[in-house]
Amino acid sequence: MLRPNPKTMIYLDHAATSWPKPPEVMRAMAGFLESAGGNPGRSGHRLSIAAGRIVYEAREAVAGLLHAPDPLRVIFTQNATHALNIALHGLLSPGDRVVTSGMEHNAVMRPLRALEKRGVAVVVVPTAPDGTLNPVDFARAVMLGTRLVALNHASNVVGTIAPAAEVAQIAHAAGALLLIDAAQTAGVMPLDMQAMGIDLLAFTGHKGLHGPPGSGGLVLGEGVDAAQIRPLLQGGTGSRSEYEEQPEFLPDKFESGTPNGVGIAGLGAGIQWVMARGMEAIRAHEVALTRRLVAGLSEIPGVRLYGLADPQRRTAVVSFTVEGWRVSTIGLRLDEEHGVLCRVGLHCAPAAHRTIGTFPEGTVRFAPGPLTTLNEIDAVVDAVKQVVQS
Repeated sequence: MLRPNPKTMIYLDHAATSWPKPPEVMRAMAGFLESAGGNPGRSGHRLSIAAGRIVYEAREAVAGLLHAPDPLRVIFTQNATHALNIALHGLLSPGDRVVTSGMEHNAVMRPLRALEKRGVAVVVVPTAPDGTLNPVDFARAVMLGTRLVALNHASNVVGTIAPAAEVAQIAHAAGALLLIDAAQTAGVMPLDMQAMGIDLLAFTGHKGLHGPPGSGGLVLGEGVDAAQIRPLLQGGTGSRSEYEEQPEFLPDKFESGTPNGVGIAGLGAGIQWVMARGMEAIRAHEVALTRRLVAGLSEIPGVRLYGLADPQRRTAVVSFTVEGWRVSTIGLRLDEEHGVLCRVGLHCAPAAHRTIGTFPEGTVRFAPGPLTTLNEIDAVVDAVKQVVQS
């Protein structure tokens, strides 16, 4: 099988998954299988204990990165979608009211539409075409009686960052909890659950945290009563095995079945890699990349950019269309002729594309990462020029 060569391509699809993974991540995963391949928490022998230690150290890494109140309130899942489903299906019941925005990913919208059919009231607050949220409109929607506010921290389509701390105040004033989808921001920008007032935070391991696919989690804030959340799965946890009822304590209540130990080992290593580089440094670099990318693309005739012009108010996710061109054609030619790898289409977020006016075709999306260079951004802009002016 041919292996991709980073020297012959420019990878701009970090919003879908980060690549290449740090060598430390692959070493940690191989090391888990070689030296600690036991089932964590299921046995008392040395391999099980070693595996359990790696899993717990990864919990501590997540809690430290996100300023979570307790590592035991970090629930490991397959990905952010799995985590969001635990929160949404576990918290909401017929008659409850949930408020969300018009920029959400299908990881939120599909569970909400399913719950809506069961009697949950779903209120979608429109956003501006640039992805910004009007706090007054949002506060009006989050009236007394709202059970939960579910919000994408940053759009995977245009990168616009939501005012999570302000929304938390609005939600709490109405007696609601705030669930943040941090799939696009965990590992990309500093996050402090306690300072920002975030009650539940869903994250994935394979994007900004540079871990492997199949890793992620849901973090419960200290104000969340886990007894009020129904588990999505029930089964073996390695604890209280004498009982046929699901344990109520954390994290076991929500972690049935053998955990993805090798993936969690890679996730822990990815977080350590991120922390070693420094969140502020990663964020500053991606702001610089975004500024350069937006400036360069905006000078190409026929290109229409979406989202905010200010790179400080967005992640390094840049979507665009070109007059007279299908996005699929642009993406294919960038790949085949220039080695530029990006994503085109609706990005699993039809609501966001309806908001920005690009439904049903979608956009071309560039999403650089921490290892992308400014020279590569210049090469990408030149490639777009060559494609659309040919």
